[in-house]
Amino acid sequence: MARLLLCQKATTRNHRCKPLHRALQLYGVSVVGIFCRRSRSISIPRTKAMEKSSQTEEQSQSHDSSTSSHDRQNWKTEQNILKEKLITEDNFTWKLPPSTSQELRYVGGCDISFSKHDPSLACGTLVVLDFHTLEVVYQDFSLVTLNVPYVAGFLAFREAPVILDILEKMKRSDNPFYPQLLMVDGNGILHPRGFGLACHIGVTADLPTIGVGKNLHCVDGLNQSRVRKLLEAKENTSKDFVTLVGCSGRTWGVAMRSTQGSVKPIFISIGHRISLQTATAIVQMTCKYRVPEPIRQADIRSRDYIRKFEMNPKLRLLSE
Repeated sequence: MARLLLCQKATTRNHRCKPLHRALQLYGVSVVGIFCRRSRSISIPRTKAMEKSSQTEEQSQSHDSSTSSHDRQNWKTEQNILKEKLITEDNFTWKLPPSTSQELRYVGGCDISFSKHDPSLACGTLVVLDFHTLEVVYQDFSLVTLNVPYVAGFLAFREAPVILDILEKMKRSDNPFYPQLLMVDGNGILHPRGFGLACHIGVTADLPTIGVGKNLHCVDGLNQSRVRKLLEAKENTSKDFVTLVGCSGRTWGVAMRSTQGSVKPIFISIGHRISLQTATAIVQMTCKYRVPEPIRQADIRSRDYIRKFEMNPKLRLLSE
């Protein structure tokens, strides 16, 4: 069911979900309504009062810059604390086919889309698919106003709380379709700080996660040019994927041709509680098109929700 949500201070009401509540409190996100005001610009002569106001605004911006630096340091600290809990091997009870017992059944996918008219207005969407049929069995979304700016390397502090809030809602209600595995439209350990959005969500929610990126982060000597050469190398032309090994010798993920004849690869990396080998196998099993179906369905729905919101005058009036 649709929800209109606004980021505010979170409150810890359910002690059974302390890790998620703690994350929501830290990032300042508890969604209860949308209030974003739009104003029309007019041109008027500048006065001395306006000049003084401009100077005050500049001082305010300088303060914001200082605050941003302080926030960035806090983010680094929190990221490092979460990183210590990262598990990069299979750590779950379910099994992949052809096993007949405790098979993986519900696979989630999440994505966030942004308004073309208001970059702070976003729609976070979570879908859950039946792993065998790839049919959507559950979906939910949150329309939110994001007050945290995008900072390279710290995307999770902007976007993760939205998805964590939806997961928390499912867990609180003991939803039978709570995902056993979550695919994230974003990177896992294939990240400048080795801890991307998929890792952040996975560790905080204590959920096996896979990072699926459409673009490559330049990490440890890996870049688009080098990966393209790897994919075009004679020994790799018949392979579905190539392993991404950096200059340090560390394995960061894989670049995969998800469909036959695909020109653009996707980049798979460990999120949490799963090995790269298992993550790659699951992505292959769920790809009908370039992007695995759980993420593709989440992307389709999040874009559709945003579009409908912007086209509906009544909903737009509620947000103004």
